[in-house]
Amino acid sequence: MGDIRLPRHMFLWCLSAVYMFAFASLYVQIPGLYGNEGLLPARWQLRVSGKSVVEQLKDSPTLLWFGPRLGLDTQQCMELLSLAGALLSLMTLALPPLRDCRVFLVLWILYLSLYQVGQVFLYFQWDNLLLETGFLAILVAPMKMPWSSKLCLHDNVTFWLVRWLLFRLMFASGVVKLTSRCPTWWGLTALTYHYETQCIPTPLAWFAHQLPVWFQKLSIVGTFVIEIALPFLFFSPIRRHRLAAFYMQLLLQVFIILSGNYNFFNILTITLCLSLLDDQHVNFWLRRPTQKTESTSLQTLFSGLAVMLEVGVYALLCYWTVQYFDLQVDWEKKSVSSKTAFTYFEFNGFLKTVTVPSIWIGVLSLTWEIITAMFKCACVRGVLRRLWSTIQWAVMAAATVSMFAISLVPYTYIEYDSNNNLWPGIRTAFEVTDRYQLVNSYGLFRRMTGVGGRPEVVIEGSMDRNTWTEIEFMYKPGNMSAAPPVVAPHQPRLDWQMWFAALGPHTQSPWFSSLLHRLLQGKRDVVKLIQTDESQYPFSKQPPTYLRAHRYKYWFSEPKEDGSYPQRWWRRVYVEEFYPIVRLGDSYLEQMLVQHGLKDKAPPRRSSNAWLPRFLRHVGEHAREIPAHLLLWTLFTSAATVCLLNSLRSRAYHRLHESLQNQHTDKQAAEQTRPNVTEENKKKHEEEEEEKKEVTKNDAEEDGKEQEEVATSEEEQEGEIEEEVSAKETEEDSLRKRK
Repeated sequence: MGDIRLPRHMFLWCLSAVYMFAFASLYVQIPGLYGNEGLLPARWQLRVSGKSVVEQLKDSPTLLWFGPRLGLDTQQCMELLSLAGALLSLMTLALPPLRDCRVFLVLWILYLSLYQVGQVFLYFQWDNLLLETGFLAILVAPMKMPWSSKLCLHDNVTFWLVRWLLFRLMFASGVVKLTSRCPTWWGLTALTYHYETQCIPTPLAWFAHQLPVWFQKLSIVGTFVIEIALPFLFFSPIRRHRLAAFYMQLLLQVFIILSGNYNFFNILTITLCLSLLDDQHVNFWLRRPTQKTESTSLQTLFSGLAVMLEVGVYALLCYWTVQYFDLQVDWEKKSVSSKTAFTYFEFNGFLKTVTVPSIWIGVLSLTWEIITAMFKCACVRGVLRRLWSTIQWAVMAAATVSMFAISLVPYTYIEYDSNNNLWPGIRTAFEVTDRYQLVNSYGLFRRMTGVGGRPEVVIEGSMDRNTWTEIEFMYKPGNMSAAPPVVAPHQPRLDWQMWFAALGPHTQSPWFSSLLHRLLQGKRDVVKLIQTDESQYPFSKQPPTYLRAHRYKYWFSEPKEDGSYPQRWWRRVYVEEFYPIVRLGDSYLEQMLVQHGLKDKAPPRRSSNAWLPRFLRHVGEHAREIPAHLLLWTLFTSAATVCLLNSLRSRAYHRLHESLQNQHTDKQAAEQTRPNVTEENKKKHEEEEEEKKEVTKNDAEEDGKEQEEVATSEEEQEGEIEEEVSAKETEEDSLRKRK
C-alpha cells in the first residue's frame, strides 16, 4: 500500500459529514420520539437511584446522567448532545484543523450517549456501523492541536482497520443472503420484489422495477460477485486489484442510493471504500503531476508478472461466475439467462473453507503494514525523533492488533465452527467491550420481505366513528397518487419502524400503542413526526376521537399497454384489521400500554426556566419548521462551500509561495554566478587599463617627437630671422660708411 495521506483526509472529511447528517437528523425527531410526551420517553431508561455517577456510567455509559446537574431533563439533555454533535461535526467538516483525534473522540462519545437510550428507533445496523467507524477514526485521525506532527508513520497501520471493517461488512452482507435460505436470493429473483418492498423507495425505483426479469437476475449475480468474491481483493498486493474493487463497490452503492432512501448508510459505506485508494490515484483524480521514476529491468519484470497475475484473477472470477451461476447468452431473445448452479450444502462447505483463510489473509496483510511502518520508524533521522516515532508505532500497532482480535468474534458469526474455535481470551475481551459498540456483526437484506405484496399499515381517524380519514405520513407509501420521495441522508425513524410493524402483528411493535395514544391526545411533537407542515395533518385543529389501523398490500402500478405512464404510482388491496378502534380511556388501549410498560407512573420533571433550556426550546422551534432533508442539505452545502473557499485560498497561497520560492532560488543562483562575472569584468578592466596606458604612452612619445620637431623648426626660424636681422644691420652699416 502506498502513501495514504490524501485518502485519510477524504475519509475524515466524509465521516464528519456523516456525523453531521446523523446528529441533525436525530435532533429534529427527539421531542416526538424521546420527549416527555413522545412515543418512548428516554427518561424511562434513566431511572433515578442512589448509585454514584461512576456506577451509573458503568450501568449505562451515557452523558445524559449529567443532565440534572445542568438543570436539564432527559429530553433537553438529548437535544443538547445532538445539537452539540451536529455543530461540532459541521465545524469539523468546514475547518481542517478540527479533524483531530480528540474531536472525533468527543463525537463518538456524544453519539454513543444517544444510542444508549435510543431503544428500538436507534437499533439499526448503520447506527452500529457509525459507532464502530467513529471509534476507528479516533485511531486514524492525527493530533493537530496545539501542534501538528508530520511524523505519522503508523497511518497505514491504523487505516488498515477501516479496510478490514469494509471487508467484514461486504462479505457478511453477501454471505447472509445465501445462509438465510431465502428462496428469492437463491432463485435470483430478489430484485423483482426489492424495489417496491423496500422501506422508502425513490421515484427511480418505479422505473427499475419495470426492467426485464433476466436483467434483474443478472443484477443479483453481480451483487453476489461484488459482495462475496471481490472483498478478497481488498488485501491484494497488486494496486490495480484494490482500485478495481473500489470502483465496483462504488458502483453498487450508487445504484442503491438512486433506487432507495437508506439515509447515511450508503455514504458511510463509500467512506469506508476510500481505504482502498492511495495518494497516487487521488492525485490522478485531481490532475496533479506525479514524479516518474526510471524503472530498472527487474522492476519491469515484476510489473509484467503483476499484469499477468491481475488478468489471471479477473479471468478466474469470470469463469467461476459463469460456472456457478450458469450464465448463457440467448442471442435471439437478446437476453442472458442465469441460475444458481450450487446447493446450500456446497455453499456452506465453501464458507467453512474460506472463513479461517480469510482471517489469516487479514493477519498477513496487517503484519506487512506493521513491519513496513517499523522500518520507516527505524529510518527516521535523529535519536529523539526516532524514539518518538517508535513509541507511536508501538502504541498504535498494539491498538490495531487488539481491535482486529476482538472483531473476529462478530465476524465468525457467519460460520459457527470457526466461532467456536476462537481463543477464549478474545471472547472475554469482546464481552467487556460489547456495550461500547466497538465491533459489531453485519448482514444487510438477509431475507426479502413482501414477496406477496408490500404490507403497509394505514392509520385512520374519526370524530364520530362513521366518517374515517386516512392519516398520511410524509415519507412512507400511503397515498397511491403521491410520488415516492427523496429524503436521504435523513432517516425518518418513525416511518422506518412503521415498515417493520407492518411485517407482523401490532403486539410485536409495542410503541405502536403509544403512537395511537399520543395522537388521540393531540401531542404536537408526535404529529410533527408524521407531518412537518401541520396544515397537511387532517386533525390539526382538534385531535381525533377514534383511531384504527388497517393493513394493506401495495404494489407498484404497471405501465399502460400503449407504453404511457399511469396516473398513480401505487395500487393496493385491503388485507385485514391491524389495530381495533380505540379512544382515550379505552380498556384495550390501556391494557396494551400497561402490558408494555408505556404508562406513566410519575409525572415528568418540571422544565426549568433557566437560559439553557430556553435557548434549546428557541432553537428547536425554528429548526423543526424546516423539512429535515432540506435542513441537512443546507447545512452540508454551507460547510462544503466554506471548505471549498479555504481550499482555493490555500491553493492560491501555495502558488504564491512557490513563485516566491522560485524567485528566491533564481536570486541565489544569480548570486552564485555573480563572483565569476565580477572576476571576468576585473580582468577585462585591467586589460583595458593596460591598453589605455600603452595608447597613452605611444601618444606621449608621438607628442614629444612632434614637440621636438616644432621646437627645431622654431629654432631654425629664429636663426633665419637673426641672420636676416644681422644682414640688414650690416647693410645699414655699410651705407653709413659710404655716406
